[in-house]
Amino acid sequence: MKQTIVFATGNAHKLKEIQEIVKDTDIEFILPNEGFNPIENGETFEENSLIKAKEAARVSGKISLADDSGLCVDALNGAPGIHSARYADTPQARIDKLLNVINCETNRNAKFVCAMTLVDKNGDILFQTRGECLGKIAEKQSGINGFGYDPIFLTKDTDYKLTMAEMSEEEKNEISHRSRALRKVLAYLQVKNLG
Repeated sequence: MKQTIVFATGNAHKLKEIQEIVKDTDIEFILPNEGFNPIENGETFEENSLIKAKEAARVSGKISLADDSGLCVDALNGAPGIHSARYADTPQARIDKLLNVINCETNRNAKFVCAMTLVDKNGDILFQTRGECLGKIAEKQSGINGFGYDPIFLTKDTDYKLTMAEMSEEEKNEISHRSRALRKVLAYLQVKNLG
């Protein structure tokens, strides 16, 4: 029997990505009920993931998992960081802005960060973890897969040869910050039978 957990997001890309990662497990993720509207005013990825998880548990009355993720660029002192999704108005505008801002930088090191928080139906923390994927910002965007900053993120795992948007879904799910965090959550769930 599958264990159903609410995944605290309104982002269909994220839900599809994590459903793909857990497809061979007995976990099933569903979207939160109507009325899910968290106010992400935390100062860290962990704080924001907790805010979202608690809100999902509140509206659903079920065990809930949330992630908060973003791109941290060394030359920008970790920006856009927790503001990654609000860095500009559209995904393409965010990419264009970032490439423009670091145009003259020699240090293009960056990392994708994902903090995940699992809460019980009352919103109390069961487990919290973080996954990271190291890489560099490409000089120009490349690839059509993925979403967000994937077309300009060259992964260390491919020796900086491929952007995340040039990888297949399966390849990305092997190394992404989200999959690394989620695998730790799954390991926790396998030990604890939360029912």
